[in-house]
Amino acid sequence: MKYVVLPANCVRRLSFYLAMEEYVARHIDEDDLFFMWQVKPTVIFGRNQVMENEVNVPYCREHGIEMYRRKSGGGCVYADWDNVMMSYVCKEENVGLTFNRFIGMLLLVLRKLGVEATGTTHNDVMIGDRKVSGTAFYHLPGRSIVHATMLYDTDMENMLHAITPSHEKLQSKGIQSVRQRITLLKEYIPQTIDEFKAFVRATLCDGELMLTPDQVAGIEALEQTYLREEFIHLVN
Repeated sequence: MKYVVLPANCVRRLSFYLAMEEYVARHIDEDDLFFMWQVKPTVIFGRNQVMENEVNVPYCREHGIEMYRRKSGGGCVYADWDNVMMSYVCKEENVGLTFNRFIGMLLLVLRKLGVEATGTTHNDVMIGDRKVSGTAFYHLPGRSIVHATMLYDTDMENMLHAITPSHEKLQSKGIQSVRQRITLLKEYIPQTIDEFKAFVRATLCDGELMLTPDQVAGIEALEQTYLREEFIHLVN
């Protein structure tokens, strides 16, 4: 599997990485591709969700948390600099096989680090009875895309308040209740987040694919479709 590398290391919005997944899937003829990314505080909600129902929009605006829609299904997720986001693109058409392969990769990495992790029928990764990684999927002609969060660390206050359902369900117990359902990878491994990312890449990938400036320009053009109001707000 090849690791996809950008020619310049600069801060990008989450929408850029969503477009990068799609561009790579549509334009690069490789069997398996993988890359990781990090973003400033952001909420990402699923393909069929209504933003105002899932996201605490006033809180996000007040605290500078960006909000984007993805093209995969599933629920609303909070991410920040201490989350590692992962993208996997392959030619496998079968959804179940794609998920199984990717979850297997994550479990391989964690077990090599000495973490006894397990997968669930909902395609989450658990350490004990707490979630450390969640995944989402979507399909393009001839390609499948899986993206995942890996909770190395996170801002619990933002996670609690940025996503509306979590706030409503958990406001009586707050962060303590959130911590009963999730766990942070940093509590199980000595590696820093950058060391963890390097270990993931070394374990899963045996080469790299450097994108060209023209390909980056193509990603930036595709990104504009993720930034349109009619896409974000499902305007017909």
